[in-house]
Amino acid sequence: MTLSEQPRNPLHGMTLERILNELVDYFGWPGLGARIPVRCFTLDPSINSSLKFLRKTPWAREKVESLYLFMLREQKRSARE
Repeated sequence: MTLSEQPRNPLHGMTLERILNELVDYFGWPGLGARIPVRCFTLDPSINSSLKFLRKTPWAREKVESLYLFMLREQKRSARE
C-alpha cells in the first residue's frame, strides 16, 4: 500500500515512536499524562517504556492516536489564526 492509496489518512506512514515524540514535544509528559492517565506517562515516563506499553495495549494506542489527530487539528486551527 502506498501513500497515494491513503492520501487523507494522517496516521499513514507514521510510526508509533514518532507520534509519541510529537505528542511529548507538544504537550509534555505532564500534559500527556493528564490527557491519557496511564502510569507510563505519569510515573517516571520515557519513550521506550511508553512504546513497550502501547504496543501491548490496543486501547491505549487508540487513545494516543486519537490525541495525535486532535493535536494536528489544533495545530491547523492555530496556524489559520
